[in-house]
Amino acid sequence: MKFPPNLKRLFQLLAPFQGRIYLALIGMAVTASTEPTLVWMLKELLDRGFAKPPTIPFWAVPVCVIGLFVVRGVSTFATTYLMTWVSTRLLNEMRRKMFDRLLDVPLGFYASTSVGQVINSMMFEVQQVIDMIKNVIVNSIRSSLTAIGLIGYLFYLNWQLTLVTVVLIPTITAIIRVTGKRLSVLTQRYLAINAEMTQVLEETTRAHQVIKLFGGQDYERTRFEQRADKLRSYSMKMSATFAATVPITQTLTSVAVSVVIVIALVQAMHGHQTTGEFVAFITNMLMILTPLKQLAEINGPLQRGLSASDAVFNMIDAPSERTDGKVLAQRATGRIDFVDVGFTYPGAEKPALSHIDLTVMPGETVAFVGMSGGGKSTLVNLVPEFQAASSGEIRLDGEPIRQLALHSLRAQMAMVSQHVVLFDDTVAANIAYGDTHPDPARVAAAVKAAHLTEVVAGLQQGLDTLIGDNGNRLSGGQRQRLAIARAIYKDAPILILDEATSALDTESERAVQGALDDLMRDRTTLVIAHRLSTIERASRIVVLVHGEIVEIGTHAELLAKNGAYANLYHLQFEKEAA
Repeated sequence: MKFPPNLKRLFQLLAPFQGRIYLALIGMAVTASTEPTLVWMLKELLDRGFAKPPTIPFWAVPVCVIGLFVVRGVSTFATTYLMTWVSTRLLNEMRRKMFDRLLDVPLGFYASTSVGQVINSMMFEVQQVIDMIKNVIVNSIRSSLTAIGLIGYLFYLNWQLTLVTVVLIPTITAIIRVTGKRLSVLTQRYLAINAEMTQVLEETTRAHQVIKLFGGQDYERTRFEQRADKLRSYSMKMSATFAATVPITQTLTSVAVSVVIVIALVQAMHGHQTTGEFVAFITNMLMILTPLKQLAEINGPLQRGLSASDAVFNMIDAPSERTDGKVLAQRATGRIDFVDVGFTYPGAEKPALSHIDLTVMPGETVAFVGMSGGGKSTLVNLVPEFQAASSGEIRLDGEPIRQLALHSLRAQMAMVSQHVVLFDDTVAANIAYGDTHPDPARVAAAVKAAHLTEVVAGLQQGLDTLIGDNGNRLSGGQRQRLAIARAIYKDAPILILDEATSALDTESERAVQGALDDLMRDRTTLVIAHRLSTIERASRIVVLVHGEIVEIGTHAELLAKNGAYANLYHLQFEKEAA
């Protein structure tokens, strides 16, 4: 039998738990063996218990029956407990692998994968895979063992009649194979729509203010209902396909049972079998219906689990960032060289950056300006290698960054962005984020340097105050200063500022700018700026147009040139004045 590749990988992941799995299999075998044993006890009771005189003691009946069901109960409990232990461990292991890969994927991963897809895979689809292992595989093994045991006992009782029953197996297998192909296609579509619905839910909860302000309730309701209707449609198609399998299987089985009963009656009339053998055979045949029905029913969950495993393993196998390179022996001085650097986004026809040649000296503040889409953010993102340059070379203290380990390279850098990212934790934990052994003295110093002393003093629990989802219990200026405090705490020699004050009001901007001035002192600083008034004191200003450097100089020098920078400055000044 040819197993799907993903099923083989799942079995490989189960290898560390094989001891408990073997014990569970023994439990399944014991449970399965109680089925034909019960039929044998019924035969003996009819042949010997109802004989005149009875040839078995009466006390043996309850002892055997109760004992049999005690054994069955213990084996069933042991199987369930062991497989639950294994499946929960496997669930954690798969989620850990997915989360580890999520931490290591490059920035481009999120260009083709939505947050909703990630959440859906990690929470829903991986659970589908575990349910397949816990329920489908366990039930299929248990039902198969039960069916084999019952068929074996049927051969023992009457091999001629058993041949009629065995004819059912290839017929049922063919039905399952046909319905399985259709279920596989329907399940893949179902999972894709489910991922879309998760994305809608994620966007709706994240953008609730925009939805209310712009009256998007009807639009979001329509998006949700469209996907809900599609999910319902595919659920009905899957259910219809799945449900058709059971009655077809049962009808075929009933035909076989009817033929067997007629033949058995004829044999009984000629004295070829006892009453106990006849009743045992019919009972055995009827008992086979249950495991055969269960085997027919596993097809739907099996296909759902296999389809879900595609998404799970696609995430686990997603390309990760490079792991090679050497570790810097000491703190970097902060010199950055761009040597004929170019970058083209995957699938783009034109390069986003071309022939970038620039040297940033230690402690220098260099600002990058230009119209939107000019390449400012792209260029700065190449420095910590969020994306790798397509051509040319970037060097840190004379060493190509491609030859440095990413964790060592990024340890030399801190970033403060206009899109502040905070965690639902305490103020102190957000400031010392990434430090496994936070230093309270450094945290306090960072609070002071970021002009957060009064803010922290006003919080009910001070530095131990939980700030909520992305810091929603703080104001915009407080959140920005908390991000600056995080950068101060890291004390990296290179600082990247991406419009760190653009979203603030004037009063908050003053406080934040003061914290930034302290942070930038004696650090190599790369500044992305749209508001040109914030970079007038930069050591140099680099003007980017269509991914190329067109001007470099100080604020005064570039204004005197009356070129691209002067045009941008005067245009912005006129807008602000208006």
